[in-house]
Amino acid sequence: MSDVASACVPCAVGHFSTSAGVLNEAFRFRNEGLTSPQVLDRIAKAIEEQNALERVDLTPEKMQKLQPWERSLAEEALTKSRELRHSLESIQSVEELEGLAADTEEFYKKLNREWTTKRLLECPTCQIKPEEPKPKKSRVEYGSEAAEKRRKLLEEIRSETY
Repeated sequence: MSDVASACVPCAVGHFSTSAGVLNEAFRFRNEGLTSPQVLDRIAKAIEEQNALERVDLTPEKMQKLQPWERSLAEEALTKSRELRHSLESIQSVEELEGLAADTEEFYKKLNREWTTKRLLECPTCQIKPEEPKPKKSRVEYGSEAAEKRRKLLEEIRSETY
């Protein structure tokens, strides 16, 4: 396997992270109204981030160089970026702002998790294997373990005080 390209997907994660942060911050100023400089400046910053993502980091030239698994993430990020940018350019209400802030945060987390997980699993030098899910303990097992820990702790305390 060749090296993981990752030319633009980590940048997409970064741009969505910044956009999520500034939109969350814009929503914090919702009581000042949608036309507040605090809100408008943060919306403008999110639009700036998405413009940079689309026009610098997710160009066809860069996307051609990506591994297939990375390219699909990049294409999804490009689609989401355009949707977000267009929504921000035509925003009409604080309620829309709230929805866009939440959706952007959700997509940022999803993109970051997918890219990081895939990168670690696909990386030829990382040698990271997927973890087997641990079986969940029943309430009885969990309760028995907790009781045993409490018993041992009490024994330690008693032995230290006597």
